[in-house]
Amino acid sequence: MELQVDVRNLTMRKVWQEKIDEEKEKLGRHHPGLIRHLRVTIEGTRHHKEGGYEILLVATVPNDTVVVKRKGEKVIPLLVDAFNTLGLQLKELQRKRRQTAKVQESFPFGDLQGVIDRLFIEESYGFIVTKDGQDIYFHENSLKDLTLNQLTIGDAVLFGQTENAEGPCAAWVKAVK
Repeated sequence: MELQVDVRNLTMRKVWQEKIDEEKEKLGRHHPGLIRHLRVTIEGTRHHKEGGYEILLVATVPNDTVVVKRKGEKVIPLLVDAFNTLGLQLKELQRKRRQTAKVQESFPFGDLQGVIDRLFIEESYGFIVTKDGQDIYFHENSLKDLTLNQLTIGDAVLFGQTENAEGPCAAWVKAVK
């Protein structure tokens, strides 16, 4: 992980640098290989109500950037709080990525194509018929980039198939463009 430390309107203290290095090592242990670049900015401010310091952490991860900003009166507690928050945000980001990967893994045969066969707009669901005549249930919550009202019988759609207690259903549905 590449580290960049900027200090504005004050002089860097050795204890601050040591704390930054310590917190960076913790992040590296908890999220190995995730953070590509980490920028830490410590700024001396003149806002008495907000405290005398502002901490900004900017972590660059693959396909995303995570930002944490803290204001207060003492640098060390601000650094600890900012790094803890950054750690929690990275943990949540990884959880979401694992969830997305699981959904993609559950459709090993790729996208399936079908046609809207029946719509029950008041009840918020409908059915897709596949090329082989199979009925696939879908709920309006599974629609991607469209609403139930935008669909009409006969529209071609792509969908990801899964199973529930009643049988085959669509985990997601997209209109064919």
